[in-house]
Amino acid sequence: MQNAADDASELLKALANRHRLLILCQLIDGERSVGQLAEFLGIRDSTVSQHLALLRRDRIISGRRDGQTIWYRIESEPARNVIGALYNTYCSV
Repeated sequence: MQNAADDASELLKALANRHRLLILCQLIDGERSVGQLAEFLGIRDSTVSQHLALLRRDRIISGRRDGQTIWYRIESEPARNVIGALYNTYCSV
């Protein structure tokens, strides 16, 4: 139970940032590129990349390269479940 609490705490820390939360809400529907996320958020590509690096570090998302584009998706099933609940409560209204 201690390990599960630690894992949940780490996930909630990653979600405690507005931009990262919005990124994950976009990824709940499928893959997105840095450019697509930056356009949606209205912030620079470099800022999005920094947030994506943190989410990758925590193994919440992963990416696949297609030519020069990296497509990001939610990798963590617990994160997908939490984001799905948040999305259904706050974003799909």
